[in-house]
This record gives sequence, C-alpha cells and structure tokens, in this order.
Amino acid sequence: MFDKFNNNDGERKPRPRFRREEGAPMHAPRPRFHRDGESRPFNHDGESRPHFSHDGESRPHFSHDGESRPRFRRDGESRSFSHEGGERRPQGFGFKKPNRNNGVYSNRKQQAYREQHEDPTKPVRLNKYLANAGICSRREADDFIQAGVITVNGVTVDSLGAKVLPTDDIRFHDQPVRRERKVYILLNKPKNTVTTTDDPQERHTVIDIVRNACPERIYPVGRLDRNTTGVLLLTNDGDLAAKLTHPKYNKKKIYAVTLDHELEEVDEAIIRAGVTLDDERIIPDALEFPKQDRKHIGLEIHSGQNRVVRRIFEKVGYKVVNLDRVSFAGLTKKNVGRGKWRFLTPKEVAFLQMGQF
Repeated sequence: MFDKFNNNDGERKPRPRFRREEGAPMHAPRPRFHRDGESRPFNHDGESRPHFSHDGESRPHFSHDGESRPRFRRDGESRSFSHEGGERRPQGFGFKKPNRNNGVYSNRKQQAYREQHEDPTKPVRLNKYLANAGICSRREADDFIQAGVITVNGVTVDSLGAKVLPTDDIRFHDQPVRRERKVYILLNKPKNTVTTTDDPQERHTVIDIVRNACPERIYPVGRLDRNTTGVLLLTNDGDLAAKLTHPKYNKKKIYAVTLDHELEEVDEAIIRAGVTLDDERIIPDALEFPKQDRKHIGLEIHSGQNRVVRRIFEKVGYKVVNLDRVSFAGLTKKNVGRGKWRFLTPKEVAFLQMGQF
C-alpha cells in the first residue's frame, strides 16, 4: 500500500508546502475547486477521491500502520481514542495548572482592588468612612462613635453598624469630614528630627520635611527616636497604619547598629536568648556582624516597644552611638537620600495592604 509517511529506504519524507501539477510554478498552490465549482479533495496520488464509497457508506481511513479503521462504531457514535489502551478520552481532559496559594493570594488581591476602586455612591460603614478620611483607624472610630462625637446630617450617631453616603454631612467634633485620596510616603529620616505631627518645643519634625508633598494630612506610622535615622512611612490610611504597628502582625524591622565598644560573645548569647523589657521577652529574629568588627551589628526584630533596640543593648551594658533603620515591613531606603522622600509605588501599596511584606 502507498506509504505517505516514509520513503522506500524507511526515512521520513519531507512534507511539501503545496502540491503542484506538472509544469506548474514551484510555489503555486493547488486549486481548491473543480472547473464545475465543486470542492476538490485529493488522495495521495493527486487524483480526486469522493468522501464516500460506491455503496454510500463512509469511506474508512487508515492508521499509520496501514490498518483500516472505521470512523464510526456499530452503534453509530463517533469513535474516539486516547493515547493508551484505546479507551475513550473523558470530556474536559487536559492539564490545569494548580493554584499554589489555594486562592489566598488572589482573594487578598481582589479585596485590595475593590477597596481602591469601590463605588463612591455605595453606602459604607461609618467607621470605614472615618478611616478612609484619615481621621483614625477603624477601631478608634468605633470608640469615637460610641463616645457620641460623630454626627451625620446633624444627628449624633452611636450605632457601630451605621452606614453613610459620601453626600452626607459627616462631622467629627463639629468639624466636617471629607474622604481623601490615600497617600503613602517613604521618608529617609535624618538626625535631629522628631517623629510627630506637632512639637510643643518647636523642634524640627518629619512633617516639616514632607509638608509640601501633598494637600492631605498625613501621619507617621510608628516612631523613631530623634537621633535614629532611616525608613519611616507616612500616610493617611488609618487601617494600614494600625495593621503595620499592631504587635500581632509581626512586621519586621532591620536596624544597622553601631555600639560604643565591641560586643562580647557572652553578651551576644544573652541577647540571642532574649532580653526582658517591660515584662516582655524580646528575642531578635536575627543578629549578624556585616563588617569585620563586632561594633557594627545588623539586628532584625519585630517588637514595637519604644526605644527597643537601644534598651536591649543598654540591658547588657552597651551604648548605641548610631542607629539606622534600613527596612520596615519590607520597605527600604534604597535610592532615597538622607532627609529625602518618595511616594510608594502602586505595587508596594498593594503588597502592604495584602500583608505580603
């Protein structure tokens, strides 16, 4: 029988791009129709071949080994084979890439997207509205609502489940509340700068550095000592600020520490085992020596206590002469000079909202 796949010597034939009749140009395609207008199917010899045999039944086709195989089964249904065993292939057969995160990442991503693109005409809970306006966090808003300092359209609201519209007249301590766009600024804090919005002693504050960055009122997330430098986040997103500073979320911070003298191995062992401060045992996540001496230390920690790094080393008899926070919740001061700032990218904001850092 004619072998359409192999030459006489058993090697596979090269497949031509087009069949051509005698004398036709090399790349001329064969005509698709007869002169009478009917479709022109061809067999292997180039001759026209009907789709059906003379008795009207479907013409059998051939497998690669030359064996005839009917197109249909005896019950009239189409024959379908899998790669192994001749069994019928099940419907929907195919490989589907598994979701490695079991939907957790995608759900968080969708939630963050909805929060950024929510319908402004849709009613929202009052505590969420206050948090989005940069007044406070949702938890703090619940306290303000119960205290009776929030009014909606002139009526005091003390129900935690109350919902409002953007068109409502919402007041906090008789001051109008307006929803603001979310602003996120990363500052590389310099020395001799106070981490506060207003200082009674009129010292230089972090707000003075970013005062002209945006018209919205923003707040620092957490605190850094006056002489501590490094990464500081400022925002009007009360929910995110509460999430980043709450102990249960364990947002890690990395510090570059310079001591007044080299850290002894016995004192290093004490710090690694944990130091008790204010009835809380503080155990660092990592302690490394990035330079050749033991005066310069890299410390990774997640505790949110005030002056926690300085107090750890003071506990074992050392004084911190220089302290720089190089990372906070995954944010770094890369390409941000001392005393400079930049807006967070949308990707960084999304990761913070989803808790990926």
